[in-house]
Amino acid sequence: MRAGPTNSLLDVEGLRVGHAHRVGGGYRTGTTVVLAPFDGAVAGVDVRGAAPGTRETELLDPRNLVERVHAVVLSGGSSFGLGAACGVMERLADAGAGYPVAAGAVPIVPAAVIFDLGRGGAFRATPDAELGIAAYDAAWDGSPSTTASHAAHGTASDSAASGPARGLSAPGEAATASSFFQGTAPAATSGSVGAGTGAVAGGLAGGVGTASVVLPGGTTVATLAVANPAGSVLDPRDATLAGVRYGLRGEFDHLQPPDAREAEAWRPEKAPAFNTTIGIAATDLTLTKAQCGKLAAVAHDGLARAIRPAHTMTDGDTIFGLATCARPAPDHDAFQDVLAVAADVFSRAVAHAVLAATGREGAPAYLDVFPSALRRRP
Repeated sequence: MRAGPTNSLLDVEGLRVGHAHRVGGGYRTGTTVVLAPFDGAVAGVDVRGAAPGTRETELLDPRNLVERVHAVVLSGGSSFGLGAACGVMERLADAGAGYPVAAGAVPIVPAAVIFDLGRGGAFRATPDAELGIAAYDAAWDGSPSTTASHAAHGTASDSAASGPARGLSAPGEAATASSFFQGTAPAATSGSVGAGTGAVAGGLAGGVGTASVVLPGGTTVATLAVANPAGSVLDPRDATLAGVRYGLRGEFDHLQPPDAREAEAWRPEKAPAFNTTIGIAATDLTLTKAQCGKLAAVAHDGLARAIRPAHTMTDGDTIFGLATCARPAPDHDAFQDVLAVAADVFSRAVAHAVLAATGREGAPAYLDVFPSALRRRP
């Protein structure tokens, strides 16, 4: 097997990813949005943590009405951060995307959040609708797509027709009149971006990570993780990143077990009281809602392999499963193959999140603590 061209969620045909974040002035937080094709993606969800912060997850139960979602929002800010989804919903509505109802369409935008309150200094410095808009705009500015754009179908509202393709305001207009730094990041970026800007992973800096695999028949499976766990991301035997063991050939060859003295010296401060790892597992196959739920459930196995312990009482671990339906429905064996690799791809995404994260006071980067783990530059 091999990784996709970007080794990221973007390798699933039809998906776009955007990151936006605020740092300084009391802020250290952000939002990541994953946009589905205009007609939506089939979606499921699996919630394992005991303290989840979520929106619209009940809709994804196979017994319920809605089959497709138009975006998924992952955000910092704990429950306050769920407001970022409102900005994404506004943008989608301006483009005419959504579940059709009388006189219009209602965009379906599930969301999940991590706990990062106060990590920039101000407890209420959290993502809002404007940051959701910035992440949506970043998805259009920086993500390739091989499907028809929302803008091409955006004639359902006067605002979408008269404004820029992304919606009403140009990129960067949201919340620019503040003293803090507000920025976006390339869609395939891992590290301290988007929803992972304020993440902490067992005392180390956490963040966003992403990975993909292309199966021999051409099917793509990809994941995106926001790693912010209470548990450790290290193998207790030698302080290597636990998710690295599931890497593809050559993916983590630039790493090695750190010096035993560095491992012995690592004594992280007690982890924050509340955490959470959230993410997405996606494929280009045509799946049912139930199958998407199963895809999300198996991705949780990968979460638990990369983080120990996982799914604790103070984690709200939540993973969404998405199917863009660019390829035909799989038979039994082909779906088994997808499930077999989904866990490994999520473990790899967690490893990339921590490896790429930027260290800061109270949350050092992995290679700052274990410099001998770097065999050579990647």
